[in-house]
Amino acid sequence: MKAENYIRKYLTEYHNYKEYWNYEDGCVLIGAKQLYEATGEEWYFTFIENYLKHFVMNDGTIAHYQTDKFNIDSINSGKILFFMYEKTGEEKYRKAIEFVMDQLRSHPRCKCGNFFHKQIYPNQIWLDGLYMAQPFYMEYETKFDKKEQYNDIINQFENVQKYLYDKDKGLCYHACDVEKVQSWANKETGCSANFWLRSMGWYMMALVDTMDAMSIEIYEQYRKLQDIFKLMLKGILRYQDEETGLFYQVIDRSDVEGNYLESSGSAMIGYAIMKACRMGILLKEKYEPIGTGILESMIENKLQEKDGSLHLTGICEVAGLGPENKPERDGSVAYYLSEKIVDDDPKGVGPFMMAYSQYLKLKKEIQ
Repeated sequence: MKAENYIRKYLTEYHNYKEYWNYEDGCVLIGAKQLYEATGEEWYFTFIENYLKHFVMNDGTIAHYQTDKFNIDSINSGKILFFMYEKTGEEKYRKAIEFVMDQLRSHPRCKCGNFFHKQIYPNQIWLDGLYMAQPFYMEYETKFDKKEQYNDIINQFENVQKYLYDKDKGLCYHACDVEKVQSWANKETGCSANFWLRSMGWYMMALVDTMDAMSIEIYEQYRKLQDIFKLMLKGILRYQDEETGLFYQVIDRSDVEGNYLESSGSAMIGYAIMKACRMGILLKEKYEPIGTGILESMIENKLQEKDGSLHLTGICEVAGLGPENKPERDGSVAYYLSEKIVDDDPKGVGPFMMAYSQYLKLKKEIQ
């Protein structure tokens, strides 16, 4: 009940994170959708519907969408449109799906085929971007485009493994500049210098959500993502805190003073594990206790009462790399630990809601 009480109050008091169409609100919308599926409570659907009515126009255009920015993050909120179209049958949602897909079709790409992270971050692959775009892209291909671009989607994940994966650490770096010109990029590999927890969380959610949206009958491609997911899980679990089961902001540097157990990335990993158990990607008997343990630890350690209200604490507000006018965003350990730690940010609460929904679904299966 502690988690449910917090989520209810949070959504009741929720204000749009930004005035324009943004990925942070998308995280909360997706969390509400999954809780609707887990509980059947119409209250969650009403929250989503009330949010979207201010953005999705009758002709399918999305108000306040910054189309000229070519920001891959903006695709994320489009994922909720599939659910709304199936739930309501309203044609405006089908048209809005095409609006977002048209934006993705025109998004600039690196030579290897991956989407730029943003127009202001040219030739850069960030782990975050795989979560923002690929599950939407896969659901569109599965439902509306005869699966014709599956190879493109799988290739973008394989490129992450090719360019960003460090086999010794078992982790992927936050980002890669494939042209190797950015000040933060390794001059030989193009990769950033460290392993940021939330970026790995985004990537693991991207893998499991993309698999969920694809046709399992296309088994060879499904298996490729499954194998990547298992490899990423094996890597990240090497760094799980023994006492709490959570993960550090800079994943592999628990030895550094000021490093901390970060909530958003921990919730993402817990979510990905629990969902993978439900989908049959992971062996339930082995991994379900790990996934549920992460969420239960967050409820115990990170959901804290302050001034008479519950707050989800320990969330990194933001972290990135560059651009050149922000040299402090250099990918160093010191940089990641310098970013503000906040409560109740949607980048943490949304994944917490998603994780809780998977927790509820697993508990129902046990009964």
